[in-house]
Amino acid sequence: MLRTSIISSFVTALAGLTFTGAGQADVPHVATDIAPVHGLVSRVMQGVGTPDLVVQPGASPHGYSMRPSEALALNRADFVFWMGEALTPWLEGSVENLAQDAKVIELLDSDGVTTLPFREGARFAGHDDHEEGGHDDGHDDGHDDGHDDGHDDHGHGHEGVDPHAWLAPENGKLWLDLIAGELAQFDPGNAEAYRANAAAGRIEIDQAVVTIDAGLAPLRDGGFVVFHDAYQYFETSFDLSALAAISLSDASSPSPARIAEVRDTVAELGVSCVFSEPQFNPGLVATVLDGTGAKTAVIDPMGTEIPLGPQFYPALLLDLGQRMANCH
Repeated sequence: MLRTSIISSFVTALAGLTFTGAGQADVPHVATDIAPVHGLVSRVMQGVGTPDLVVQPGASPHGYSMRPSEALALNRADFVFWMGEALTPWLEGSVENLAQDAKVIELLDSDGVTTLPFREGARFAGHDDHEEGGHDDGHDDGHDDGHDDGHDDHGHGHEGVDPHAWLAPENGKLWLDLIAGELAQFDPGNAEAYRANAAAGRIEIDQAVVTIDAGLAPLRDGGFVVFHDAYQYFETSFDLSALAAISLSDASSPSPARIAEVRDTVAELGVSCVFSEPQFNPGLVATVLDGTGAKTAVIDPMGTEIPLGPQFYPALLLDLGQRMANCH
């Protein structure tokens, strides 16, 4: 009831606002879940409108308490583009309750999208016999994607699909076209702009891929370890091979046995780099690195430090590729 009252007050306040610009009256209100999706929608809407972002930069997508302004963004939305409940299970109820009049598009369910299952364990299958390369399609129930917020993040829907699918550039290109088509149908006055923006966005992604691919060549020889298993779409796209993942929840550290297993992997398989992430304890990475010659670097699948806007998505890919390339 309090939420409804807050939303009502925001709606009333906004009712008196007027907007100007060509075709502005028909421009849809669009809500997005995470920054990478916001970036794709921003590219399609560039020069026409600006989408709203629900999960703010730096926050975990796996558990989040919305502000009134973010609840309002869902309430007034004509469209909601989100990755899906596999990434943000808590958001499903909010979308159903607050965005009842919106067209909701779950990007992981879109036609033609590439999805990958979760991989198993601390050391990924294919490396158990000291092999390099290879990916496993399972998922270890003990791996919680680095978060513990009261949800079984990886048990929600999609039967174990890894939700980090925005890190596959081909998915990004596919979603640009999907977003443009949906918005063009709703707002035919700006259809040409949406489609032209999507086409330009695809070119920008292709250009980023060429740059990234060349820079990552040295990393293909050594292999690497990630803090949590969020990068296999990027790996698959660029012929990389993570050897293992450190599993960590927000509430507790990984078990000593798991840390020992990852340390053994680093020592035995010639790991060149162990990647950490901004929101996690760097001391755990230091423990894994202790006594090895591996380097470390910070990478971020959410692009927390990248400015929001139309260039966010290729910038995210380039940033991830550059940080990986510099650690070999």
